[in-house]
Amino acid sequence: MGAVHERFVHRFNRSEPRESALAYMRGLIAPLERKNGWTLAEEAGHAGPDRIHRLLNRIEWDADDVLDDVRGYVVEHLGDPDAVLIVDDTGFLKKGIRSAGVQRQYSGTAGRTENCQVGVFLAYAAPLGRTLIDRRLYLPTSWTDDRERCRRAGIDDEVGFATKVAIAKEMVRRAISDKLPFRWVTADAGYGYSKGWRSELEQADVFHVMATTRHDTVVTRHAIDHPVHDLFPGLPRQKWQRRSCGDGAHGPRIYDWARVEVRPWHRPDRRHWVIARRSIARPEEISYYITYCPAVTTLDELIRVAGSRWAVEECFQTARGECGLDDYQVRRYDGWHRHTTLAMAAHACLTVLRARELDPGTAETDPPSSSTSASPRSDG
Repeated sequence: MGAVHERFVHRFNRSEPRESALAYMRGLIAPLERKNGWTLAEEAGHAGPDRIHRLLNRIEWDADDVLDDVRGYVVEHLGDPDAVLIVDDTGFLKKGIRSAGVQRQYSGTAGRTENCQVGVFLAYAAPLGRTLIDRRLYLPTSWTDDRERCRRAGIDDEVGFATKVAIAKEMVRRAISDKLPFRWVTADAGYGYSKGWRSELEQADVFHVMATTRHDTVVTRHAIDHPVHDLFPGLPRQKWQRRSCGDGAHGPRIYDWARVEVRPWHRPDRRHWVIARRSIARPEEISYYITYCPAVTTLDELIRVAGSRWAVEECFQTARGECGLDDYQVRRYDGWHRHTTLAMAAHACLTVLRARELDPGTAETDPPSSSTSASPRSDG
């Protein structure tokens, strides 16, 4: 834990928050039945939770600056030019109405509408490991339309409403501007359905495999706004390929896959495809993806990228179970970002340690050179 802590220790002006940040991360990964201010303080040898509370709520430090350092640590040890950026959100069940951003809203964690906060996250999935590298608390309009309520929760007046898609765009833009090494972006249909975002990624020549809904439309040789679900019913049987898109909790996730090219008049070295993923047991259940990629990209490669989206669920699961991602008692906006940043730092450290166990030499190599980290657009 000390290695990642050393990356951002300079972000604190005094020794107390430096020491408290390290103690907090160590407490988050400790095998405690409950992780709160008192138990983390006891684990750290403190007489009470005051130092923990000051770290999260009162002492001046910038969680975004710390996150930049954590991201640098991830890139140095796990960075790969073929990595995938994955966007997803997750809910944090809460009681009461005072925690920043809380309201009754859909929680993917619970699988239903609950009183919760929702965080939008960006995961980095590379051959050596996967971890979370960005986060932001989603603020519903019930909050941003009530500035006095926002002020009580520590939300500055300049923080306005942003959709989850807008938050995702901002995170990926930051990854591009920071020159993180990656090749693909993927997300579920809640994000992938946005034509505006897909267009933005294409304009930046960022390759992507985005889930979408059956009602989404595309341009074909025969029609503008052609529904994606109409592209596959007449497809010859030999066009469907049975493939695994990765291992799940119950073994390989095997489906039947097919793809149809769309927007055929685009530049010759790029392709647009609509991909269908059909359940073997229930063939009427079909999911769809829209892709932008190099012309030479195989269906197997696109399936791999589509399947990598489950890596973010794995990150959420391990960050909750091992790093206390959802074990917090802060109500303020900055406190949420501080806690999640330190939990993500702990998760990144555990991910790097596991990578070293699997391949002791690889995870300790030098950072990627500028030629590999400058851009995901290596085929142009």
